[in-house]
Amino acid sequence: MSYFVYLIVSKLKKNKKFSYVGYTSNLKKRINLHNLGKGAKFTRGKKWRLVYYKKYDSKSLAMKNEYILKKDYKLRNEIIKKK
Repeated sequence: MSYFVYLIVSKLKKNKKFSYVGYTSNLKKRINLHNLGKGAKFTRGKKWRLVYYKKYDSKSLAMKNEYILKKDYKLRNEIIKKK
C-alpha cells in the first residue's frame, strides 16, 4: 500500500496563509474531508488547496517524513512560494 505526505494551504483575509501537513493512504479522500470540515480540528472551517505531496511505499517512512515537514517551517514556506 502507498502512503502520501501532503501539504495544504488556506488563504484568509489580508493574505495570511495557514498550512497543514499530514499523511494518508487516500490523498483525494483526505483533502475532501478537510474541505468538508471533517479533517483535523485545525483544518475545520477553511477552504484548503493541495500544494505538495510525495508518495512513500511504507507507512513508517511516510510518518517520519511527515514529522520532518511539520517541524521545518522554512521548507514549508519554500514549497508554498513555489506554487
